[in-house]
Amino acid sequence: MCLAIPAQITEIEEGNLATVDILGVTRTISIDLTPQAQVGNYVLVHAGFAIEVVDEQYAQETLDLIRQFPDLCADEVMLPQVER
Repeated sequence: MCLAIPAQITEIEEGNLATVDILGVTRTISIDLTPQAQVGNYVLVHAGFAIEVVDEQYAQETLDLIRQFPDLCADEVMLPQVER
């Protein structure tokens, strides 16, 4: 299983590199696997590579869920106590 996060391409550079915005953070990634990607497109990024071009609605829905992670993690999960 892999975890990929949506990012919007803001610039395409030489060598199949692109600058992307991921929740306000800028990163340089490879677009070797998605040569059709263009500035403005959303891509799924895994391990520094764009692995798929996705539509904006899907990207925004996924980013909305990711934004909820801190709230979800803040809820303390009660685990059963293990007897020794």
